[in-house]
Amino acid sequence: MAFQVMGVTAGRKNSNSEILLKEALLVCQEMGAEVRMINLKDYNIIDCNGCTSCTMGMSMGKYTGCSLDDADDKKKIMDVMLNQDAVIFSAPTYDLMPSSLFLKFMHRNLAYESAFLTKIGAIEPRDRVGALIAVGGSTRSWQSMALECMQATTFTNSFKIVDMYMATQVPAPGQVLLYDEKIARAREIGKNVMEALNTKPEERKWLGDPDYGWCPNCHSNSLCLGAAVERSAISDRVYRMWRRRRSGANPGW
Repeated sequence: MAFQVMGVTAGRKNSNSEILLKEALLVCQEMGAEVRMINLKDYNIIDCNGCTSCTMGMSMGKYTGCSLDDADDKKKIMDVMLNQDAVIFSAPTYDLMPSSLFLKFMHRNLAYESAFLTKIGAIEPRDRVGALIAVGGSTRSWQSMALECMQATTFTNSFKIVDMYMATQVPAPGQVLLYDEKIARAREIGKNVMEALNTKPEERKWLGDPDYGWCPNCHSNSLCLGAAVERSAISDRVYRMWRRRRSGANPGW
């Protein structure tokens, strides 16, 4: 049976986020997957209203769903998304972060927490693979929380993120089409997703740029060390860079 791979974008129609996502999905299709794509702009997504119905239900071991299930399209999308082997997310960047539409959609995921739904038998166990694409008109420093926010929103559904890419300095609609290297990088994401799917879940690993980000786990440069830094709490590599920065030396990144 073919792997099921879904693309979810929050970008403009036929523009940068959607173009790069399509390139990644085309590679997945070429490698034998069944693919589908949605653009969140085509759906009605309501903000979480903070009713806590989902968390109260989980605390009692019950699936209550979301109180907004009948009010918008979120459940309809999740019914499909939770049955995918892999999902590739793409979003434009505004004010350092992914777009509000992307965050509004993903912030509602707690009502569909996959570990809980699997435990109570509401959905079948599935080792999901994920990948991320962020797009913006400036450099990485002005998109510094984009991939980090996107990755954080995938925790609820237990995605194993195997690759992520930030396309920088493409502010105009469709501008990525002028850069062969950006298209090639998006296609590499599709290839890496399929490589991960064809690997045993326990052996899946990060397949993106090995030097991307300080953290060896989430590959982010955004680290909060807290008031007191315990060396055991962070990797030796990050600890050494932190110490060098504190001393005023070149941190080495």
